[in-house]
Amino acid sequence: MNFSNLNILDAAATLQPLTYFVVGVAIYAIFVFNFYRFMGRRDIFELNLEKYEQSKNRSLRILLHLIFYAGKYLVLFPIVAFAWFIILTVLLTFLAKNRSVDSILLVAMSVLAAIRITAYYDEDLSRDLSKMLPFALLGVFLIDISYFSVPASMEALQQISGQLENIIYYLFFIIGLEFLLRVLSPILDAFRTLGKKPG
Repeated sequence: MNFSNLNILDAAATLQPLTYFVVGVAIYAIFVFNFYRFMGRRDIFELNLEKYEQSKNRSLRILLHLIFYAGKYLVLFPIVAFAWFIILTVLLTFLAKNRSVDSILLVAMSVLAAIRITAYYDEDLSRDLSKMLPFALLGVFLIDISYFSVPASMEALQQISGQLENIIYYLFFIIGLEFLLRVLSPILDAFRTLGKKPG
């Protein structure tokens, strides 16, 4: 090998795409890491309500607690759930070839609902499920970049506006599911604790 042919311009031309790939993969991996850790938590809103419930009036404390609780799951959770749903839909749009938009939306909400259900069973399982699609997309991208058709994916994303009614139904479903899981979680925890007791 003749090292005398090496020069800075050739090195820059060679290393520029490598740098873009390294930075892109690192940023995407960091985003996915934070995304799935947040998404897979059982209690996604770790708000300390006690400091806002300092009133000596027990009825007022209960009322404040209910207001904060409803605010978390009637205001914050729908916003977060919608953001998750959009992210999963975009990922599936790039992964799924020749699938209808309503089918992509159905799968995205199914995955989101399954993530929330498994979060109440085991957070590690929920996190594994949360990172499956994003890392699958990264794997496909690294192995075969020609797999993706950006124009086709963008065309599919533009069709989502015609599915607004279904999206609203899906959001009501995930909000209702989260409330049901919150209500049932103490009962499930009690059964799980009883099951772990010896004899």
